[in-house]
Parts: sequence; structure tokens; C-alpha cells
Amino acid sequence: MATMNESILKNLRGALGKQLVVKQHGDKTVVTKYPHMRKVKPSELQKLYRGRFTEAVAYAKDISKDPLLKAAYQHKVKKGESVYHYALKEYLEKNKWK
Repeated sequence: MATMNESILKNLRGALGKQLVVKQHGDKTVVTKYPHMRKVKPSELQKLYRGRFTEAVAYAKDISKDPLLKAAYQHKVKKGESVYHYALKEYLEKNKWK
């Protein structure tokens, strides 16, 4: 891993191909090897949470696409927030696991 204090990469973030990742940590730029996740298997709990999040995304998209539902949610949303994110949060909070 390489770190730099002053660099032309100062405002650069993300992956360069599938070889390098450029990150910002405080005032330093960090360049790391691209992570290979193909051998990593998700646990059963991760699979459950991912499935639940997929359901939440579908719920939020349905509300955002339906003009009547979107209008109903619009009055609940604070200024500067989106109906999609509000609905996503609402679904996840209503369907918490104990």
C-alpha cells in the first residue's frame, strides 16, 4: 500500500480498471491493490440481510414510481430528502429483526 501527502491524485477516488483502488483518508491519498472477492462466501446472516435490503429497495422503487403513493409520501419527507430514501428507511425500520 502506498500513501502520498501531496499528489496529482488528490481528488481521485475509485478503481482504475480492476488493478488499483485509489482512496482518500483524511489528507492522504492511498493506493491499494483491487480486492478479489471471488473466493469469499457470504454467511447465512449476510444472505438474509441482503435479501431484506433487496425487498426494501423494491418497496422504495414502487413508491417512487407510483405518482399517488409518491405524493402521499412527499408530505412526510423533510426538505432536501428524497421519497425513495425515506421509503427505504421506513421499510427497514418497520421490518427490523429482533
